[in-house]
Amino acid sequence: MTQPRPTRRRRATGWLALAAGLTVSADAWSIPQATEGLCDVYADTRLCLSGPVSCDTCHLGGPPALNPYGEALHGELPTDAEKDPEVFLSALEDALRATEGYDSDGDGISNLEEIQAGSKPGDAASVPAPPGTCSQEESDVASLPEHGYDTCRTDYAYLLRKVTIDFCGHSPSRADLDAIRTAEDPDGLVDETLKACLDSEHWMGKDGVLWNLANDKIRPIAALKAGDDPGPIPLGDYEDDYALYVYSMIDDHDVREQLTAQFFVKRVDGTQTTYELTNGSPTFFPLTALQTIPREQRVGLLSTRWFLVFFTMFTPIPRTSAAQAYRSYLGFDIAKMEGLQPVNGEPVDYDLKDVQADACAVCHATLDPLSYPFTRYNGLGGGPKYDEDRMDGFTATEGPQIANTPEAGVLLGEPVADLVDWGRVAANSDAFAQNVVRDFWVHLVGDAPTPDEAEAFERLWQDLQVRHTYSVEAMLHDLIRTEAYSVP
Repeated sequence: MTQPRPTRRRRATGWLALAAGLTVSADAWSIPQATEGLCDVYADTRLCLSGPVSCDTCHLGGPPALNPYGEALHGELPTDAEKDPEVFLSALEDALRATEGYDSDGDGISNLEEIQAGSKPGDAASVPAPPGTCSQEESDVASLPEHGYDTCRTDYAYLLRKVTIDFCGHSPSRADLDAIRTAEDPDGLVDETLKACLDSEHWMGKDGVLWNLANDKIRPIAALKAGDDPGPIPLGDYEDDYALYVYSMIDDHDVREQLTAQFFVKRVDGTQTTYELTNGSPTFFPLTALQTIPREQRVGLLSTRWFLVFFTMFTPIPRTSAAQAYRSYLGFDIAKMEGLQPVNGEPVDYDLKDVQADACAVCHATLDPLSYPFTRYNGLGGGPKYDEDRMDGFTATEGPQIANTPEAGVLLGEPVADLVDWGRVAANSDAFAQNVVRDFWVHLVGDAPTPDEAEAFERLWQDLQVRHTYSVEAMLHDLIRTEAYSVP
């Protein structure tokens, strides 16, 4: 039905601005997790299965302006909800339930039906995708060349072509295509092809697919490179980071080693590139390429020389390091208000950066506890090293209070004692598994999972954790069989 006009009108910077954490009142910043409250109510819907709910579900592009769905919810909340976070959160489910039967955006589909289907109830241009069914007549058509692609079942010739191009870097031969059209076990032939391609230079070699997937996480700058082909200011050899990243993805290795490894990896050139594990530094000369963090303080890609000199540099509280790790390995971009889980009593302004200001605290209540475990890892100025007394060295410039900065922090609502603990909690989280699978999904499918693909995406990351014991290669054998990848 068409929604009634809300009877309780309040200013536009109302409840959903609080939900997004973008207002500047003292109370507002404490409830940015309100969108999680929406998904607590609608956990099994396609709107919530494919990832964090975006602000435009209820806003016109972004806060504070509300779209029709946001206005409907706004009208169902008690008048004191925007002033009291507890009242807001406790009233949210009732407001959501009360508006389920409305058609807020006037597209002929109820709010609840849109949420269940993964479309946005406040945007008339966003409607559920039509079901992908085939008629019996269409299903009976053989997948012969004159009929084009078979879109009612797996078209193995199409699938083989995609796998060969994406994973091997070249097209299949005519003989390969003829063979799979007549194969008794086409699934087995596709698996054999994928297995061979996963060892190809195109996939795992230097500048191959896996190598390039790491670019945004490692952020290489040639001018600062040490080791082979050094730049004019050689500070660290990021090839060590690429080697560890690729190593974690191949040969049924545990992908969590990106954040838990206490070893390094050396890339060995040859007829076929190989990656060798080493417990010491993979490079001993020049000294600017030497990995200097002791084994017991190593945290995979979060404690390499490159990560520390590039992201931490001279910073007392390395918020940039924490934000980069949170974004790269857990998929939460704090600059976009993602993954905000405020910690009680935070932020504390140890470095006198005015982080307790209302407009800043909304993010820093999450970011600063994420950052504390990074504070004992030095970047530039004395070289990359672990120093439990590091904060004492900043008292002359930052004031005596900087020495009180703790090493313990909070990640995903869980206390962590240090950076090693941070890496362990992150690597075992659902967010890490989701981010790993999402990286490959985006690369191979071409875009993030859509609402109608949410269930397949969820199965993949859950299977990565359990059935595939964190083997990326095993997960990829399932990903190529999803409808999103395998159907023309």
